[in-house]
Amino acid sequence: MGETTGGPVAEDVRRRILAMLAQGTLIPGARLGTERDMAEMFSVSRSTLRSALLPLSRAGILERRTGRGGGTFIRADVVERHAAESAGLPALLAESGHASATRVVGAERRPATPIEARALEITDGAEVFAVRRIRLADGAPLSVDLACFPVELVPGLLEHPLDGSLYELLRTRYGLVATRTTEIIEVGAASRREAGWLEIGVRRPLLAITRLSRDDSGTPFEYSFDLFRSDRVRLISTSGVSREVRGT
Repeated sequence: MGETTGGPVAEDVRRRILAMLAQGTLIPGARLGTERDMAEMFSVSRSTLRSALLPLSRAGILERRTGRGGGTFIRADVVERHAAESAGLPALLAESGHASATRVVGAERRPATPIEARALEITDGAEVFAVRRIRLADGAPLSVDLACFPVELVPGLLEHPLDGSLYELLRTRYGLVATRTTEIIEVGAASRREAGWLEIGVRRPLLAITRLSRDDSGTPFEYSFDLFRSDRVRLISTSGVSREVRGT
């Protein structure tokens, strides 16, 4: 026997969930309780609960996630970004009506890897500041990024707050503004560590963006690697318009 949308009791549960969303009791990205917990909360059987949730899932209001941190979630809105966007991610989220937040998970001064040194046009072994951050939209993880900057160009970078716009910090403190950005966009799969950061299942698809930013003299000052949840971002490309994608 297939899944059904239930009768009046299931419809009442659906209306109560939608009312909680309208009142702000439930927000996009919020995790609902277990099936048992929800059935007890609404005083219905688990089969009635499943019938109540089915239309909400079909409508895109709820989503099921597997793996670590899985469960039933209020679906967060998909974030649209152009394949060439001049604004940083916080500004992009604000413009599109999303609440944004940043969580710094690592910041260190270390020797550049060979790939970083080659991209940033610095000598092997030259030091960089490496900053890894999780970006949230509407309270749920959207991306995790690793940004590297040559120490010689941004002395004392780690002494400043890193949970805001790094582009704004680079502009106001160091006079660095990206006038040319090169990006490589690929599809990847979440490792166990990345899945934990982004609260998704291992091997779930990710949108990977490698970015190199240069100032007006042509000097590279940022080499970044961003991983976006593919279920939360939509990439848009407009022919004839030259714009830069930036996640920092």
